Amino acid sequence: MIRNCVLATATLIATAGVSLAQTAPDVQRGRTIAATHCAGCHSIDKVGPSPLSIAPPFRTLHENYPVESLEEALVEGIVTGHPSMPQFSFDPDQASNLIAYLKTLE
Repeated sequence: MIRNCVLATATLIATAGVSLAQTAPDVQRGRTIAATHCAGCHSIDKVGPSPLSIAPPFRTLHENYPVESLEEALVEGIVTGHPSMPQFSFDPDQASNLIAYLKTLE
């Protein structure tokens, strides 16, 4: 009985993960953007250090900023950050997708 309950719970969790992946393409695109443009300096996952020690891990950004407030800066072009951060900007859809991904790290 307990084993069946554990198996049912594990199945539910696994199914929820698959469902999220299928219903959240914005999150998937956001992760791809982070991997392409940001992972060289920032940790973009829930664990591990940033490759560049002064670049904050993405999982901690919400501790200093409401991540939604970063969307405008991502579109207009972030010109400040850590000292070696390049200037860049994203189109509104890219910024929205990146924000959706950042929210999964909170």
